[in-house]
Amino acid sequence: MKRILCGILIALVICGGLAWANRLDLMLYIVKKRSEAGYTITPNREIAWKQGPTTPSDSNKPNIVMIVLDDVGYNDISAFGGGIAGGRIQTPNIDRFVSEGVVFTNSYAGNATCSPSRGMIMTGRYQTTTGYEFTPFPGGMGGSLITIGNSMNNGLPKTLPGLENNMDFNDQGLPGEEVTLAEILQEEGYHTVHIGKWHMGRTNGMAPNDQGFDESLLMHSGMYLPEDHPDVVNARIEFDPIDKFLWARLRYSASFNNASNDDTFEPGGYLTDYWTDESVKVIEANRNRPFFLYLAHWGTHTPLQATRKDYDAVGDLGSHTLQVYAAMMRAIDRSVGRVFKALEDTDQAENTVVVLTSDNGGVGYIGLNDLNAPYRGWKLTFFEGGLKVPGFMRWPAGLPEGVQIDVPMSHIDLMPTLVEAAGAALPADRQIDGLSLLPVARGQAGLPERPIFFHNGINHAVRMGDWKLQVNDLEGGPWLYNLSKDPTEQNNLAPAYPEKVAELHNLIKAHTASGPGALYPYSILAPVAIDKTRAETATPDDEVVYWAN
Repeated sequence: MKRILCGILIALVICGGLAWANRLDLMLYIVKKRSEAGYTITPNREIAWKQGPTTPSDSNKPNIVMIVLDDVGYNDISAFGGGIAGGRIQTPNIDRFVSEGVVFTNSYAGNATCSPSRGMIMTGRYQTTTGYEFTPFPGGMGGSLITIGNSMNNGLPKTLPGLENNMDFNDQGLPGEEVTLAEILQEEGYHTVHIGKWHMGRTNGMAPNDQGFDESLLMHSGMYLPEDHPDVVNARIEFDPIDKFLWARLRYSASFNNASNDDTFEPGGYLTDYWTDESVKVIEANRNRPFFLYLAHWGTHTPLQATRKDYDAVGDLGSHTLQVYAAMMRAIDRSVGRVFKALEDTDQAENTVVVLTSDNGGVGYIGLNDLNAPYRGWKLTFFEGGLKVPGFMRWPAGLPEGVQIDVPMSHIDLMPTLVEAAGAALPADRQIDGLSLLPVARGQAGLPERPIFFHNGINHAVRMGDWKLQVNDLEGGPWLYNLSKDPTEQNNLAPAYPEKVAELHNLIKAHTASGPGALYPYSILAPVAIDKTRAETATPDDEVVYWAN
């Protein structure tokens, strides 16, 4: 009997040891199985888009097409003098904005992560005004990132738990009582369509169809193609906790018009191309009435997946990850070109406002160094690399060509700009933080000098004129820069200019105190090395900032 008991004990010890040694794999396996059990994905189905009138309307209102990219770095756009892989990968369709439209050279994301930026794009209001401060996390993501991150020996400080957040993923979003750009345009007689990413809630009046969109083709989950698809090339990022979680959690699925988890289906091909295919159909269906198309791409967000055709087309770049990323950017640029062509083929290009931006800067956690060159920092930081984004606008009937605007602008300005372009009025019952950019784009007037704020839990920044101050409540800083003399933020002037630090910090404190506070708490505090990618080992001399989400 003793032998049996000893044998059982030894077996339990061995099993426990194996379970501990493989705890990360077991955790990710559980995440994957829970995701697979969460909903059923049916085969692709044709979307029956509502067809507009067969004859042209007498409206002179411009169509509006807003293209929002995801995690695209400043240097990913070749028009800015760079381009991926030292300029080997060009973006000719995006670059077209430079000669045919208006370029905002100091275009800032609303935030250094996606969802708050998207909320500001839609409302013209700061996250401190709406309370929509943090990107929604799916169940288990916070704990997974803490466990995985702290298991990696990369020299970074520990990832810390945040505050308890038990809200369901679908319940985290932009409140339904907010007035969106889509709602204003819908009231103005526009047919409004959302395609792609949303990430601003799906319940309690937060879904696209509840926020002003007549039709919505939603990215229900974020695989570009099934991992084992014959036409896909995958690039896993073994040193990134987020990447490991996403490969386990995400699936290849879409839904239409607020469908439930019980009514999801496979997209019709590689996700970037599929969103574009459907956008072209929307443009064709609405050639005789004013429409608003919000095309929210997932590219170039992780997981990194490209088509074999695009991967081969960009050629050998010396790094598999870089080649996949470049191929994804090639698909994005192709999408922009196809949107332009669809507008031209339907004789709508002249009176269509096309806006292109990204939700934040490029990411450091995929290990590619030059995504935000020449700027310092990454997504998840308030350094220029995390905030500087493409800012393009093209409207042949209403804006001059080849105009460059150097005055700082922000995502909060897009909503009032497009409302004015549509001849509509801003809501009178609430504060709109942004300003219309049309007067400055037309050379009619300048923008008043104003502070532009950035806020995230423990992170705060403000740009006022040439000066920018960043403070972090937990680690590092303050950082003070004169961007006219030091646009890449190399020389921290905080010790030399305490009065300027105090002046700008007072602006930050007043701005933060003016809002209602965050709608829900952050789940984790993640360390980010400012000057190194996640592929590099941090040292005690490296500057690190904690990011709350």
